[in-house]
Amino acid sequence: MIINTGMRTDIPAYFGKWFINRIREGYVLVRNPYYPEQVTKYILSPDVVDILCFCTKNPGPMLRYLNELNDFRQFWFVTITPYGKEIEPNVPNKRAVIESFRKLSEAVGKKSVNWRYDPIFISEKYSVDYHIRAFEKAASGLSGYTEQAVISFIDLYSKTKRNFPEAREVTTPERKEIGKAFAEIGSHYGMTVRSCFEGAELEPYGIDVSGCMTQDMLEKAAGVNLDVPKKGNARPGCSCLLGNDIGEYNTCPHLCRYCYANYDKKAVMENFGKHDPSSPFLTGSHRPGDIVKQANQFSYISNQLSLF
Repeated sequence: MIINTGMRTDIPAYFGKWFINRIREGYVLVRNPYYPEQVTKYILSPDVVDILCFCTKNPGPMLRYLNELNDFRQFWFVTITPYGKEIEPNVPNKRAVIESFRKLSEAVGKKSVNWRYDPIFISEKYSVDYHIRAFEKAASGLSGYTEQAVISFIDLYSKTKRNFPEAREVTTPERKEIGKAFAEIGSHYGMTVRSCFEGAELEPYGIDVSGCMTQDMLEKAAGVNLDVPKKGNARPGCSCLLGNDIGEYNTCPHLCRYCYANYDKKAVMENFGKHDPSSPFLTGSHRPGDIVKQANQFSYISNQLSLF
């Protein structure tokens, strides 16, 4: 199976010690975000976990632990955007993130490390031209360390509208101008530029619109063929292999204003204060009334079905 860590929070940036403790103990407990008394237990063993998927804005804190993940295949998204502290208050200096990206790529291989440049929004400061210049500058620093760059435009979820009221949708002409320029820049620096859940609009301009974490992408990163059970995607039209996420909403102290996974700063800091690196839960511990169920886990690797 595939274990995701990054749809709800940033584990490598803030919870690396906890994650490695979970690897050492061989399991993790995850609360259902909508029915908290329902708890799923996932075994964290290479016998049943085919790929560990990470999504982070700062892989640096996890670098010290990478040797403990050698038995696992890995797939990484590292998000590097051009925004300042007024948008991403606690994201480290981008030069430092690029340096960590390079070290990560050298450790796990460039096929397993992918750059995300998202979400893209337009403002007086962050104009189309600004994004094009910023994308090329970052691409030049990442050239040779990844083969993939993923882009997407801001989605105005209710949480985003509340925390970032001045944000606006990117217009069709702006999206097309950015897509065309990014595809050309990516080609120059040896990267395929892919869009995330943006339909086929940018395909004529050289953008790969097949998806950002598809089965094909994971197979190429991990060097295996997967026989994945058919199930519904998280969103209609999304071809990515999501689900089985061990993170928790309202726990990421990056506090990016566009974030859909955080409700507000107060909720985040309250939850972050409940984090215990030794707990099997990301925040807190067992509660009265918890119903713990073992996940149905087995390997997806073709011709190597291993029931646990």
